[in-house]
Amino acid sequence: MTALAFASRSSSSLGVGMKITKYVAATTGVALLLGSPALAATTTKAKSIMGGKIACKNQYKGKKVRIFSSIRGDDVALFETAYKPFETCTGADLIWEGTDQFETQIKVRANGNPPDIAVFPQPGLMANLYASGKIKALPKDMATEVTTNFPSFLDLAKSADGKAIIGTPLGANVKSFVWYSPKAFSDKGYAIPKSLEELKTLSDKIVTDGGTPWCAGIESGVATGWVVTDWMEDFMLRIQGPAVYDQWVNHKIAFNDPKVKAVADEVASYLKNPKYMGGENAVKAIATTKFQDGGLPILDGKCFMHRQASFYSGFWGDKVKLGTDIKAFYLPAKAGGKKVMLGGGELNSAMTNKKETFDALRYLSSNEYATARAKGGNWFSPRKDFDTTVMPDQFLAGFANELKSSDIFRFDGSDLMPGAVGAGSFWTESTKWITGGSTDDYLNNIEKSWPAA
Repeated sequence: MTALAFASRSSSSLGVGMKITKYVAATTGVALLLGSPALAATTTKAKSIMGGKIACKNQYKGKKVRIFSSIRGDDVALFETAYKPFETCTGADLIWEGTDQFETQIKVRANGNPPDIAVFPQPGLMANLYASGKIKALPKDMATEVTTNFPSFLDLAKSADGKAIIGTPLGANVKSFVWYSPKAFSDKGYAIPKSLEELKTLSDKIVTDGGTPWCAGIESGVATGWVVTDWMEDFMLRIQGPAVYDQWVNHKIAFNDPKVKAVADEVASYLKNPKYMGGENAVKAIATTKFQDGGLPILDGKCFMHRQASFYSGFWGDKVKLGTDIKAFYLPAKAGGKKVMLGGGELNSAMTNKKETFDALRYLSSNEYATARAKGGNWFSPRKDFDTTVMPDQFLAGFANELKSSDIFRFDGSDLMPGAVGAGSFWTESTKWITGGSTDDYLNNIEKSWPAA
C-alpha cells in the first residue's frame, strides 16, 4: 500500500464518531478549523431540496427539531451551517444540543424528555435504546437509503436482531494508520511495508540499524489506556479476521480465549518490546506519555513510526507540513489478505415520530448535506457516493479515500462493548498490562468484568 502523500495541512477530525470521553478532555486547544472556512449559508428559497424529495413550502414553520449529540464546540457551527438549507426550505428550526455526558444523559432524556434526533457514537447504545422502545425504526425509503448508500455502516445501523434499520450514518473517522517521516525513511532507504509481515521485518531492520522503530503514549486522563484498545482492535482484524472480531466484540468468545491471547501477544511484540520502543524505561513511560505527544519523537528522529488514527493530524504543530514533513501509511494486513479498516462514526436516530423529525433525518443522511458539511472542513462522510474532492483539506480527503477503498470496515470494538468493559476495564487493564502486568492477568481480569447476560 502506498503512503498517503497529500499536500495540504489537515484539520483534526476530532468529534467525528470517536468515543468522546476518550478524546475531548485531552484535546482542548487543538485548532479545529485549520484554513477551512465554514460554507456560507444558503438563503435562496428553492422549490425543493434533495432532488425533490423534500418540498420547500415552509411546512414546518414554528416547529423545532432538537438534535442531541456528543459533538460540541467549534464543530457545531459547521453542522448548523450545513443544515441551513433544510431550515430555509421547510421553516423548521433545528437546534443542536451538545454534551460531554452523552452516554449517561441520553438514557435520562429517553425516559422523560427525548430529543427528536440523537447522534450516537456508540451503535450498541443505540440498539439497546431501540430494544427498550425509545428509538423509532426508519421508514422504508430511509432504510433503502441506508442499505444502498452506506454499505460499510449497514450492520451498525440495524437493530440487535437485524430486523429493522434504526440509524442513518452521519460522519466517519479511520484509525488503521501509521505516521512516519518520509525524509527519515528516505535517508535510511526504508520502503513502506505492504503487509503485516513486512511491517515486522522493517521494525527489526530499524533495530539492527541502531534506531527505535516505534513510539507511543496512552495517557488520557480518566480514559488512559484507550490507545491500547485501538491496537488490539486493529490487530484482531488483521490476525484473526472480521468474523472472530465480531465474536470477540459481542462476547461470543471469551476475552481470554486463545485467539484473543494470540492478538495480545502480537501487540505486546510491539508495545511491550524494549527493542522496538527504545528500552525498558521507554516501555514504562508509555503509560504516562500523553497520547497527543505519543508520535512527536518522530520529529526529532527519536523513533520512526507511530500507530494512530486520522485525527492525529491535528497534533503535529503548526510548523509541520503534513504530506511533506509527516505522512501516514495504511497499517497493512497479512500478505494476500483483504484491506481491513478500523474506524468510528456517528449514527442519527429518531426518538420522536414527528414528520419534521424524519424529514430532518432524510436531509442529514443525504449526499446534499454531506457535500455541504464537507465543504466546511474537518469532516467526511461514509457514503459510498461521497465526493472527496469537495473537501478543502486534501490530506484529510486521503483518509476518506482509504476508507472508500477498503474491503472490510469494522467499528471501534470498545465502543460496541458494554460500557463497563469498553470504557472501563479494557482501558484500566490495558494500562496495567503496559506497565508490566502479565497477558494472562490482563485478559482474565477483563473477562471477569464482562457483565452477566
